[in-house]
Amino acid sequence: MEKKKYSSYAELDRDLEILKLEKEINYQKLVLSIQKTKESITPQKIVNGFVSSYTDYFKNSYPKILQSIIPFVINWFINKKRGN
Repeated sequence: MEKKKYSSYAELDRDLEILKLEKEINYQKLVLSIQKTKESITPQKIVNGFVSSYTDYFKNSYPKILQSIIPFVINWFINKKRGN
């Protein structure tokens, strides 16, 4: 990195002001990022995410569950009518 040579104090002050503004912008970005993270980590959103992931899992496996349960239910009704 090459050192910059200034010919006047005005140039130096201008660059210092630019650096100060860049620092403030970066700080505000960090604060906004922290606020968004806090908003996304609320108990309600965590529970909703947990429930939605299991809901999706059970929606996809619902036909398989029915296919495995239906034969047992039919056999139970048949055995119940026979008196077994």
